[in-house]
Amino acid sequence: MKIMIGYPALQGKGSPMLTQNRQFQWMSIGSYIYPLVMASAATVLSKKGHDVIWYDGIAEQLPSSHFFKEVDSVRPDLLVIETKTPVVKLHWTIIDHIKEIDPAIKVVLLGDHVTALPEESLERSKVDFVLTGGDYDFSLMAMVDALSGLRAMPPGIYYRKADDIENTGRFRLSGDLDALPFIDRQLTKAHLYFEKWKKRQPFRYTMAGRDCQWGKCSFCSWTTLYPRFRVRSVDSLLDEIEMLVQDFGVREIFDDTGNFPAGSWLRKFCNGMIERGLNEQVLFSCNMRFDFLVKEPGLLDLMKKAGFRKMKSGLESANQATLDRIRKNILVEHITEGCRLASEAGLDIQLTVMVGYPWETRSDAERTLDLARDLMAKGHAEMLQSTVVVPYPGTPLFKEAIENNWIRFSPVDSWERYDMTEPVLKTPDMSPEEVMRLCSDIYKSFITPRFVLRQLTNIRSLEDLDYVMRGAKAVLGHIFDFARIRS
Repeated sequence: MKIMIGYPALQGKGSPMLTQNRQFQWMSIGSYIYPLVMASAATVLSKKGHDVIWYDGIAEQLPSSHFFKEVDSVRPDLLVIETKTPVVKLHWTIIDHIKEIDPAIKVVLLGDHVTALPEESLERSKVDFVLTGGDYDFSLMAMVDALSGLRAMPPGIYYRKADDIENTGRFRLSGDLDALPFIDRQLTKAHLYFEKWKKRQPFRYTMAGRDCQWGKCSFCSWTTLYPRFRVRSVDSLLDEIEMLVQDFGVREIFDDTGNFPAGSWLRKFCNGMIERGLNEQVLFSCNMRFDFLVKEPGLLDLMKKAGFRKMKSGLESANQATLDRIRKNILVEHITEGCRLASEAGLDIQLTVMVGYPWETRSDAERTLDLARDLMAKGHAEMLQSTVVVPYPGTPLFKEAIENNWIRFSPVDSWERYDMTEPVLKTPDMSPEEVMRLCSDIYKSFITPRFVLRQLTNIRSLEDLDYVMRGAKAVLGHIFDFARIRS
């Protein structure tokens, strides 16, 4: 079967952060995160003998018209598209155009939005199948087998039957992650995807688990896809890293698991990196919760020795009541202490903060800004990422927002407005403009003499200089992004 996995370019307010991203944002400066699970799906299908075409018009910065020309030329039997809430309407239009090109092309739509609202896309577009759940690799392979007459349709598939919408029941997350082949980085053009790495190319992504060890934050769209956490074996990930170093000369890796596995798994991984000598060959970064780190003396030093360079962690709010309400299950003190300990161990820290909670006042939001500034000033955080709270369908926050009439506009008729160019939620005493301005102010907290001096004193090579310059460009881009306010 000829299968195209496609990310068509989208006409919007910049570069869409769509792939492997738990929140959506239009970016003035493109940053293309590798869609690991979709890449795994492409690999599995290819190894089963199917003709797989990988198309990412966003990462390749192709014009939107190019996608339709490619579809017309390739005429795949099956076209697979990942979507998110702010762009689902754009994808409906694209799907309908594909059906005009060739009605015989079967189109599959997947992602967190359609997992939450699977029937909506079948009602509002000509899509053939909606695949729910986040195990795209296992589910797509099973679905292709079913279309080939080899088995029944797997759970989690929605489709049309005559004038009705049928489904095969709730999706299951039962696949063994260690049974999956290593992702074919050449087939899936892994060189196109990057963030703010230190060593520049070659840089690659891995994924130790799906998706978060805590996995209960009320705002996270990926809890819709992965309601329970699963992890690969330590040896499986170490073998993959070894392959990336030996076959591709990789010098830096970012693991995009929602939260990198902790506890004994993490210690075994660190020791394995050291024993195999990988800590001398590659820098390693990941997402990590600080409460897992502050409770284990000596772990951060071990991570540094194992080659860890950077950790991203969610601060989200400096108000404990908010952290409790969004089910973060962490104390503000754990975050600040974790930042201090990690930075003292020589690890770079990137924090994410969110503004626009419907229960937070201006003074609450400013408390978060003050803490972020303090951590930056002390050198306990290397980078901050600021976002607006968005209640994605399928999350507990969305349900709570509907029940409390917190959404500023018609909740289900304005999906394109969930794109972080404006607040979705009402706030007690801040206007939409003030919320967006606060997001921008958090990024401006970088630009202090103390912070600039610290960055300059850390420059030891042309590589360091390049890293700092790229970071400065990213910060200025974020400031510009949040300056585009819709009242």
